[in-house]
Amino acid sequence: MIVLSTQKVMQLHRFLMQETGGLDGLRDEGLFDSAVQGPFTTFGGQELYPSLEEKAAKLGVTLTKNHAFLDGNKRIGTYALLIFLDVNGVVMEYSDADLIALGLGMADGTLDYDGVLDWIQKHKVEAFV
Repeated sequence: MIVLSTQKVMQLHRFLMQETGGLDGLRDEGLFDSAVQGPFTTFGGQELYPSLEEKAAKLGVTLTKNHAFLDGNKRIGTYALLIFLDVNGVVMEYSDADLIALGLGMADGTLDYDGVLDWIQKHKVEAFV
């Protein structure tokens, strides 16, 4: 499994701000670290988010909801979720409208962790073996 480091997520955020506009930079480093590391949390030796999809959902929701960045929290939450899945071989299929609904839903709470996990499952392309 490929893990997105805090440095990589910072690079992704910087890229998003350059491409789409907005302020680059962190508002709260602790909230940022918590969001990036949260998907890999364990308790009693057990992963709390064992699948790639669960990790991606946790990453997307916490990056969006923690508001660790000065700007672009919805964008980085959505982008990091998709990049994490992509680099780990999970193929997704979605429209621009689907992405907008995902980002806004995570931000306004209409899509919580379970809702985002469901969104991922619905948009995942199953591989043929």
